[in-house]
Amino acid sequence: MNSELVKEASEKVSNPNILINTISRRVRQLSSGGGGSGRPLIEETAGLGIADIALLELIEEKITWESIEEEAEKTPTA
Repeated sequence: MNSELVKEASEKVSNPNILINTISRRVRQLSSGGGGSGRPLIEETAGLGIADIALLELIEEKITWESIEEEAEKTPTA
């Protein structure tokens, strides 16, 4: 896993736990190879590992994440 890509991804997702979970889930999808979710969303993947592909997808905003806590703050309570 490329440390520069991890650093860039950390700027997009500040919570390391969310970053790890998001990348891990995407790596599992890419590893499975079946269906549309198993294909990389970036064009140039030559020489990249699966984790690097997932990190680049996050950096290039091809995949996103959503925090439940942030959604709870947006939802007004009665």
